[in-house]
Amino acid sequence: MSAVTPLLQMKGIVKRFPGVRALDGVDLEVLPGEVHCLLGQNGAGKSTLIKVLAGAHRPDEGVVTLGGEEVRPASPIDAIRLGISTIYQELDLVDGLTVAQNVFLGHEPSRLGFVGRSEVGRATRGLLTRLGHGEIRPGTEVGRLSPAAKQVVSMARALSRDTRLIVMDEPSAALAHDEVANLFRIIRELTAQGVAVIYISHRLEEIREIGDRVTVLKDGRTVAVGLPAKTTPTGEIVSLMTGRSVEHVFPPRPAPGSHEGRPEVLRVEDLAVPGVLSGVSFSVRAGEIVGLAGLVGSGRSEIIEAVYGARRFTGNVLLEGRPVGRGGTGRTVRLGMGLAPEERKSQALLLDQSVTRNISLAGLGRYSRLGWLDRRREAADARSLVERLDVRPGDPDRPVKTLSGGNQQKVVLARWLLNERRLLLLDEPTRGVDVGARAELYAVIRELADSGIGVLLVSSEVPEVLGLADRVLVIREGTVIHQGDARDLDEHRVLDMIMEGGAL
Repeated sequence: MSAVTPLLQMKGIVKRFPGVRALDGVDLEVLPGEVHCLLGQNGAGKSTLIKVLAGAHRPDEGVVTLGGEEVRPASPIDAIRLGISTIYQELDLVDGLTVAQNVFLGHEPSRLGFVGRSEVGRATRGLLTRLGHGEIRPGTEVGRLSPAAKQVVSMARALSRDTRLIVMDEPSAALAHDEVANLFRIIRELTAQGVAVIYISHRLEEIREIGDRVTVLKDGRTVAVGLPAKTTPTGEIVSLMTGRSVEHVFPPRPAPGSHEGRPEVLRVEDLAVPGVLSGVSFSVRAGEIVGLAGLVGSGRSEIIEAVYGARRFTGNVLLEGRPVGRGGTGRTVRLGMGLAPEERKSQALLLDQSVTRNISLAGLGRYSRLGWLDRRREAADARSLVERLDVRPGDPDRPVKTLSGGNQQKVVLARWLLNERRLLLLDEPTRGVDVGARAELYAVIRELADSGIGVLLVSSEVPEVLGLADRVLVIREGTVIHQGDARDLDEHRVLDMIMEGGAL
């Protein structure tokens, strides 16, 4: 590939914000028809570099060339006209519009000034079929779709244009195992046609499978350019990303049988949700981490939602022997349950508020005196938890939106620690979190469990479930097809059960 003329070259890119040098002379070179993986921890500068390329930011210094010509996209529309499409991790779809309207938003085919709706519908249906998701209807309102389906719609929108370069930011974060395989099929199809792909992911195993070359950023600088994706040792990549040797391992688990005899924090009996779940029964003991493994749509997240009181169900859910009933999330929180949802930015955090306010959010009553907030006590408690969980930067007054994904997740966990939970529900706790921060989160979760808190965990990454949980439930089509010690399973056996439905 080295003899091929680059499609994209970014040289010496500098971007400054007040008090911050987000990019400090970054270089990036992408060849036609290659999958170029852009790696780095949260805060390394990946998102800023993408926004420069996509026309959302103007660089302060540096040169961008596309197809050998210098370009300066002044807006996202400029970038699209140049043939650059970007699929952001935080999808920029319009929930109130249909799938077809989102796919062709801004470049609707028209005749005599009128948009051809039937033509748009047919073209959208063809793109969705090409992506392996013909079941998504062009007339469906996007706000009704699952996160995985929205990701597909965003990809269809990118393919609807005359694109030379597609940037994919964490495209697999909301996808199940089989959907990732389909994503890779589409990427290979695109690159065979000469389209280049910049692929950003925290899942290093994906880099090996789909990538051709790797560029690594750290602290706004390029620390490695053009490494071979399939042969560069994982340890070398991690060391470049973090600046230190980090073993991507899970914290030690208690010895087998350690939780036997401990009190049950959660008992679920014959849980059912019409059309989604049936006959689900299990328990979580004090200090135990129980993991739910299954495909997107298998019912694993619905189990979390039902237990938390966010979804109607039949059967019994008992927290420390007390029926949760159907009193909604307010009752489950009062009984001692906490949730870290999959979509933390939209469902768990007030992004413009401080770290302190986000931590105290679920327990403001403890700081209220005659209608006044004891802000000094609130701030002291928040600072203590920031230090305990090593939230960085360690400034509790900082707006939470300025933190990386891993540190935002720590803030969500700190909120429930403040309120002395007995059970924590974690739905995709490391989604969008880099390799270094994941190891820190794993340690925090294990520390919480060791303190006696029960943990119910959902993750799309089977190795994460097996590495972190003490016991694993395999979910398929709304039923539990296997329960057992995590030590007795490996990734291949779990995937076989998930895909085929067989039990051990």
